[in-house]
Amino acid sequence: MSIFFHEQLYRTNAVMTKLKNYHVTICGAGALGANIAENLARSGFDKLTVIDCDRIEERNLSTQPYYRSDVGAFKAKILANNLYRAIGTKVDAKTKELTPANTNQLLQDSQLIIDVFDNSVARQAVKNYAEQLSIPCLHAGLSTDYAEVIWNEVYRVPSEVNDDVCDYPLARNLVILTVAVACEAIISFIATAEQRNFTITLKDLTVQSLFL
Repeated sequence: MSIFFHEQLYRTNAVMTKLKNYHVTICGAGALGANIAENLARSGFDKLTVIDCDRIEERNLSTQPYYRSDVGAFKAKILANNLYRAIGTKVDAKTKELTPANTNQLLQDSQLIIDVFDNSVARQAVKNYAEQLSIPCLHAGLSTDYAEVIWNEVYRVPSEVNDDVCDYPLARNLVILTVAVACEAIISFIATAEQRNFTITLKDLTVQSLFL
């Protein structure tokens, strides 16, 4: 029986074949990126690249799928190792900092880019690259009890500086809810070519389509 037996019953064989062969690059392996990578892999995606130069810290363990024994190791490497052990998915882990100078090197061959970086400079570099090469790109971000999942055409980078936004309040439930919405937007796009934008608010537990 296939690892993806239940997903296949829901999605159909045709969609599962598309997911398996679609090259997705995830920019960031933090709260959103690591969980999105795991969710996509367990949904049948087999061509995943993860870019993140950060190492695991103890404060990451409540919202990210890492273990205490992983503290100090590269997030992307540990994520790749865990997913290979769990379901045999081979993730291409790149432990380099993405900059405007190396976007072509790191993002080449991507059919779809997922931007979940935690700073605006890297987000802008991804947005620009996707625009220049007409590559579909989905951006997801969190702020306290609010989240957005927005496609590149209507996305606006929050600021022009290299913000460190890791110290704001963050509930795990908002992370998981945003991951689910982002992954469904990704799968829906691959299956139907429709780009759907969403906002998520935790206090009233609302997911709304964003029409821009």
